[in-house]
Amino acid sequence: ASGFTLIELLIAVAIVAILTAIAYPSYQDSVMKARRGDAQADLVQYAAFAERVFTEDNDYRRATTALAGLTNTNFYNYSVAMLPVAPARAISFTITATAQAGQTNDTCGTTLSLTNAGVTVPNTTGCWN
Repeated sequence: ASGFTLIELLIAVAIVAILTAIAYPSYQDSVMKARRGDAQADLVQYAAFAERVFTEDNDYRRATTALAGLTNTNFYNYSVAMLPVAPARAISFTITATAQAGQTNDTCGTTLSLTNAGVTVPNTTGCWN
């Protein structure tokens, strides 16, 4: 008689379960890292546009229209803060991506930020490539 015994079947199921338990956390980490990379690319895109606007206007205020080009995803929402000075001129900006849904469990935290000076938050190794 040929075929599998119950013991052989249980061993095969146990091996699959162990491999799944090892692989799934690694997969989730890779997905979070990819989503974080997408958000960082959006932040850099906005910053580049803002700098182009600043070279034309000597002001960052008009650059806020670029934020409309960045989509709020299921994983990040975007916002901009500008530092105005008299007479109503914006001389600096900070753009922030705030994690949403499952991305809030990211090891780099729930907020990614980039300023006009190129300062990135968080500055933990591996969070900004």
